[in-house]
Amino acid sequence: MTVATAAAWLFIALLGLELLGYFTNPYVGLLVFVTVPLAFIAGLLLVPIGVWSSARRRRAGLPEPEWPMIDLGQPRQRALVLGVLALTFVNVLIVSAAGFGTVHYMERTEFCGQVCHTTMEPEFVAHQAWPHSQVSCVSCHVGSGAGSFIEAKLAGTRQLYHLATDQVPRPVRTPVRALGRTDDTCSNCHRTDYPVGDRQKLIREYANDEGNRETVTALTLHVGRAIDRAGAGIHRHIALDIEYIATSDNRETIPYVRVTGVNGAREFRADGVTDAQIAGGMRRRMDCTDCHNRPAHTMSFAPERAIDSAIAEGRIPRMLPFVRREAVAAAGAEYTDREAALAAIAKRLNAFYAGRPGADAAQVTQAIAATQQVWSRNVFPSMKVGWGTYPNQLGHTISTGCFRCHDDSHKTKDGVAIAQECELCHIIE
Repeated sequence: MTVATAAAWLFIALLGLELLGYFTNPYVGLLVFVTVPLAFIAGLLLVPIGVWSSARRRRAGLPEPEWPMIDLGQPRQRALVLGVLALTFVNVLIVSAAGFGTVHYMERTEFCGQVCHTTMEPEFVAHQAWPHSQVSCVSCHVGSGAGSFIEAKLAGTRQLYHLATDQVPRPVRTPVRALGRTDDTCSNCHRTDYPVGDRQKLIREYANDEGNRETVTALTLHVGRAIDRAGAGIHRHIALDIEYIATSDNRETIPYVRVTGVNGAREFRADGVTDAQIAGGMRRRMDCTDCHNRPAHTMSFAPERAIDSAIAEGRIPRMLPFVRREAVAAAGAEYTDREAALAAIAKRLNAFYAGRPGADAAQVTQAIAATQQVWSRNVFPSMKVGWGTYPNQLGHTISTGCFRCHDDSHKTKDGVAIAQECELCHIIE
């Protein structure tokens, strides 16, 4: 009872400080919502253990302290019984609050990304750098309903075991099977009935010459909308009823596609695929994440793309001679850890521009910081995450993407292939 009471008061005090905002370190939550409640429960468990121990003493013939006689007619004993009942009620409230607090705390983005710092660092850093940074992890990784909640907590228990026994896979595999349907996740924020139409996109690339010559590719993307079954555009993939079978865990190998549209259903098979391969694959109905497979954890596939984006956004000054070439070489080299990478990037760029009279020192400093940031957002040696570790299927220029199905190989029995005309999705200018 002493252990339980002490843990109860400690929990109440720490909870108050937590609610008042005095704690900002995510590790404090482990103390408040996990460690202290466990000590409280351990104290309560000691009570029946004491009763069992007392019974053993009686059976062994050892003297046993006499139990007090309870007489509710006596004011003192009435007060004692009421006190025990009141404390029991308080204990139930404490356990309930601790349980709720534990679940709520473990659903925070800070818990997912910072408590298991090394393991989840790539996903956490990428999450913070993109528009979905305000969306909590559980909004996408835990589906609706009690079944999804229990499945997520069981998965978390398994992951905790892997972490404690140093069996964490490096790199961490994308949990494509565990992600819920986008009807329960993406659709909470993104409307499927909105007529998006065409969208303009400019892709800026830079040469490795002294002036970092810019090339601009203008894309008109035919987005369409996700409920227009008879229409055209990229989102028609969601409007139609498309089922496919993948024979790889990352869904990159798709030998079979079934499309149900306004004119009925059609089946497409890749050249050379067997019935046994199809039977052994995973059947799935296409949704948003089959193309937007890394919407909240986007990492650049190559240093060239990441550096080009940094130059286009003005983070790396384009007027520095050969800055594109040098930044790509610095960010694309292999390093043992973060500290070595940041030091080597700074050393390389400083050394290069030290031999070029007239280079603006402030611009060199800016280029170094931006290149270091590009590397830090995409490469994590401790988890064996590097350039291209996590392919992005949105498009087809840096990964298989659209060509997983639109490869001119998937055909019906009468020889009709899945369309591959570029203009179905975009116009290049």
